[in-house]
This record gives sequence, structure tokens and C-alpha cells, in this order.
Amino acid sequence: MRLLIVEDNRKLSDWISMLLRRSKYVIDCVYDGEDADYALRTQEYSLVILDLALPRLSGAEVLSRLRCRGSTTPVLILTANDTITSRVTVLDGGADDYLAKPFDIEELEARIRARLRRRHEQLSPIAQCGSLRLDRTSGHFFLGEMDLVLTPREHAVLETLVLRAGATVSKATLMENVFGFDDSANIASIEIYVHRVRKKLEGSDVGIVTFRGLGYALRKDHVQ
Repeated sequence: MRLLIVEDNRKLSDWISMLLRRSKYVIDCVYDGEDADYALRTQEYSLVILDLALPRLSGAEVLSRLRCRGSTTPVLILTANDTITSRVTVLDGGADDYLAKPFDIEELEARIRARLRRRHEQLSPIAQCGSLRLDRTSGHFFLGEMDLVLTPREHAVLETLVLRAGATVSKATLMENVFGFDDSANIASIEIYVHRVRKKLEGSDVGIVTFRGLGYALRKDHVQ
């Protein structure tokens, strides 16, 4: 899952992103409202962590523009302004949750999980292709009855493919879902991660098919 952190305090942003990456999230960071608005117009995110006091464009305006475009992306507000009036204003303005600074990272992660869980409950909780299952509530993959152990980027590759099972997914789409803005990545990197995931699916009824010049597809009953 790809998250956007909008926070002008770079040390705080770096700290949050480092800890969330350990939990297998793909993280993009921007530091002002204009860049946040652009990112939200051009990229798809599972959740946004948004500060209110931003340069160039306020967090409230970023949120307003997002909702005016019809987006239902969950938005969790982080702010030092912990007044009742502020909370009521942003929640009425379309925010899904509100956390005051300073905060505990465990609480932030719990709130993120809760918001993502509610979003996924609106969809099918299980994404499946053959014996491969993704529990969208927990984020865990299972191959038959076995818990499939994946690195964060392997997980992002397989999640992107299983959610589009049977369809061809371009390398560009995989790069968008696997790497953040600040990650150094290229097509060769995607090929490496796809190869690693393919190896972990060996012996099962599911495999990754390569379509030269087009991308990859996750298929059931593919002979590996």
C-alpha cells in the first residue's frame, strides 16, 4: 500500500516514513501544500497523512481540493493545533481521522490500520488467484495454508499483480506501486523483484507470465 506523508518538518517526516516503511508501506513524502495537491492529482494513494500548517497551500485547502475532485482516499490529519474547533473543522471538511502532535508512532500505525481496514471492508476482504490469497485486512499473503514470507518490495509487486489477477500490468505501473518518489529505481529493479516473487511461487498453481514489451500478469494454472 502506498501512503503520502505531507509534513513540512523534514525530520518528523523522515522519522515517520522510516518507521512506516518497516511495516511494508510504500511511502512518498512532500513538504508543502502545492506539491501535495499535485501528487494527489497525479498518483493514487491508499491513505494520506496530512499536516495542516503547510507552506504555499494549507492542509485544509489540500483536503478541500481532494474532496472536491470526488476522491474518497482516507486522510489522517496530524497537527499541533489540538482545539475542539480545529478538530470539528477538519472532520467536517472531509478528514477521516485526527491526531495531535506530539504523538506515539504505535498509535499512528494503529489509526492507519483502522482506516485502511475500513476502506478494505468496502471491498472484498480477500483477493485470490488460485491457491494464492491476500488478506486485505491484515495485509498477509498465503499460498495454500502457508504464510508467504515476502520483503516489502516483493509484497508490493505481488499485491499489485494479485489485485489485477489475469490482467497485464505494465512495468511502469509496478514501479509506481513499488517505489516512492525518493527511491532510486529503474526497470531492471522491477525485473529483479518479479524474478524473486516468481521463485517464491514455484511449485504452486499460480505463476507470473511475462509479456515482452507489455509487462506481467498473474495467472492461475500457469506452468512454471
